[in-house]
Amino acid sequence: MSALIPALDKQPAKPALCFGDTALGYPRLAASARALAGRLAGHGRVAVWATPTAETAVGVVGALLAGVPVVPLNPRSGDRELAHILADSAPSALLTGPDDELPETAAGLPRITVGTEEPADAAVPEHMEPGQDSVPALIVYTSGTTGPPKGVVLSRRALAASLDDVADAWQWSADDVLVHALPLFHVHGLVLGVLGPLRRGGTVRHLGRFTVEDVTRALGEQGGTMLFGVPTMYHRLAEAAGTDPALAQALGGARLLVSGSAALPLRDHERITSATGARVIERYGMTETLMNTSVRVDGPHRPGTVGVPLRGVDVRLVDDDGSRVEASDGETVGEIQVRGPNLFTEYLNRPGATADAFAGGWFRTGDMATRDAEGCYRIVGRRSTDLIKSGGYKIGAGEIENCLLEYPGVREAAVTGVSDPDLGERIVAWIVPADDADRPDAAALAEHVAGRLAPHKRPREVRFTTALPRNDMGKVMKRELG
Repeated sequence: MSALIPALDKQPAKPALCFGDTALGYPRLAASARALAGRLAGHGRVAVWATPTAETAVGVVGALLAGVPVVPLNPRSGDRELAHILADSAPSALLTGPDDELPETAAGLPRITVGTEEPADAAVPEHMEPGQDSVPALIVYTSGTTGPPKGVVLSRRALAASLDDVADAWQWSADDVLVHALPLFHVHGLVLGVLGPLRRGGTVRHLGRFTVEDVTRALGEQGGTMLFGVPTMYHRLAEAAGTDPALAQALGGARLLVSGSAALPLRDHERITSATGARVIERYGMTETLMNTSVRVDGPHRPGTVGVPLRGVDVRLVDDDGSRVEASDGETVGEIQVRGPNLFTEYLNRPGATADAFAGGWFRTGDMATRDAEGCYRIVGRRSTDLIKSGGYKIGAGEIENCLLEYPGVREAAVTGVSDPDLGERIVAWIVPADDADRPDAAALAEHVAGRLAPHKRPREVRFTTALPRNDMGKVMKRELG
């Protein structure tokens, strides 16, 4: 029996994967993946050209059945980054779709074409899927914001534990049809968005690319019950829902709307709820830990927080000196550290970096947060880019960004800290105006923050820009600002 995807053996008569016009039921997915698993026998590690297609999903499932670790590759990676990942992970082959065009950097690898048709003979020896939970399943490369991307080794145990924990928090079942348009080279789109529904015996309907029209159709006409997205997607849905009755009805009819990968501004929470009656819940995870916390579907609506620790995950806050933060006042900031079966095994080929990432068995996330009296965590940003130490205060960029987004005429906002001889760091606000010809007044923006939050949190400088630099998951790349 498949330990990670039991439904492959039960073979329910229902769709497993829907990618555009391609739909695979569980029997066909099982046959195609098992046929591929047979071809992967003897391989030590393979890469997959992770396009948003059924072939990518079948490739990953086949590798899991074969017990072969798989390295998802971003098809949009530049030559230097791609060359680094391939040299570091040293895959013996590259899994691709039949029509994929590869850059010269990857063209030298032996290529295994993944098919989605049902083969004539798909028998695979039962011993091919390993029984050991510690066996590596995926090696997912980080974004490389502080150096070359590192390969995060995720075990089968980590995948199973994290998916079962979120299923508990979200009451995820085989009846759910998950809709999303997330990339499949990242844990959000691949682990949660593909392996998540398959582990439950449900259905994933991938849109290929995000459009408001496709979300409306998938939730309103095609039976979608859950939607995964990132804040940039929900921002567009929030803007459209107020004037699009079909979209509002589709969102309102979904069982669960989940946002992740970055904080969803409170304004977008409110606009979606106002237009649809539905609430968006947020969760918190990262490549090294998979999922850590979430707002629960059976708990209170807590917009602006990422909820409580998942069932099998321990979470704590620590101060700069490593001492545990005991306060649950919603104000005291500390670094999030986690431990549990969801954690990665190691950074590939980097024992020193692996050791440095842990403190007495706790993984140092580098994310800063507060915790309220109900145990809900609110992320205020990354220690390296979002924690601003100004005038003796620790200030999280996230709460200032949310406050700025409430101001009329502000479409997007980012906050950074820059060196200041008097304050240590001064707060700089980067504003994308709704109308560049009618920008909000900079002094009024600063006073708005001072009045809503505190005087020491007001921006000392406001800079206007036409767009904020973002990565493939919609996160603002603050290191590129300035």
